Amino acid sequence: MNATITPVGGPELAERASRELEEATAQEIIAWAAETFGDGLCMTSSMADALMVDLASKVVPGIDVIFLDTGYHFPETIGTRDAVASIYDITLINVEPTRTVAEQDLALGPRLHGRDPGICCHLRKVEPLKKALAPYSAWLTGLRRADSVTRRDTPIVQWDRRKRMTKVNPIARWTQEEVDAYIEENGVIINPLQYDGYPSIGCEPCTRRVAPGEDPRSGRWAGSGKTECGIHL
Repeated sequence: MNATITPVGGPELAERASRELEEATAQEIIAWAAETFGDGLCMTSSMADALMVDLASKVVPGIDVIFLDTGYHFPETIGTRDAVASIYDITLINVEPTRTVAEQDLALGPRLHGRDPGICCHLRKVEPLKKALAPYSAWLTGLRRADSVTRRDTPIVQWDRRKRMTKVNPIARWTQEEVDAYIEENGVIINPLQYDGYPSIGCEPCTRRVAPGEDPRSGRWAGSGKTECGIHL
């Protein structure tokens, strides 16, 4: 879908748009992004569910969807990715790190994710995504304020200074009840791990089940003090 792109955006546009779109629907926010950035718009998906894919593909058929294939995913996540790519009107872009897991183990030692999860996330998520996003001007995410305390101030539109591009968060205001209702009403594909105690799904070695009542993201990098992979910081 991506073609020659004229760079647009900036902190002023993001700040103004975020104010003006605060009460807009997710569909209206996505439509604004599509009109503003054209073929410079893409989205990312962790394949925990296809809610954002469902929303975006209805407004922007054929939209580029970036998936970070870290080499450490649960088989259920890879299965969800393949199902989403076959059912929804999207262009899946499967992004892999420079090194395979075996090559990383050889160069830096095994189980880097346990010894230094920050470096592992940087090598297998942050850097590959940075390269994948380079051709675009803006990207859609599924960030929500209700996800965690670190995301409670998530704006609808923001300027990512590090990536020098606009980040659009159409469902930032959504509650878990609104998420659940949309998924049920629209028959959205769900990663089966969500029915097995994994409300937030990352790489298999760094994700554990969450007990009822726990923070949904408490199963990510449990015991390490780490709460984000670095993509959204």
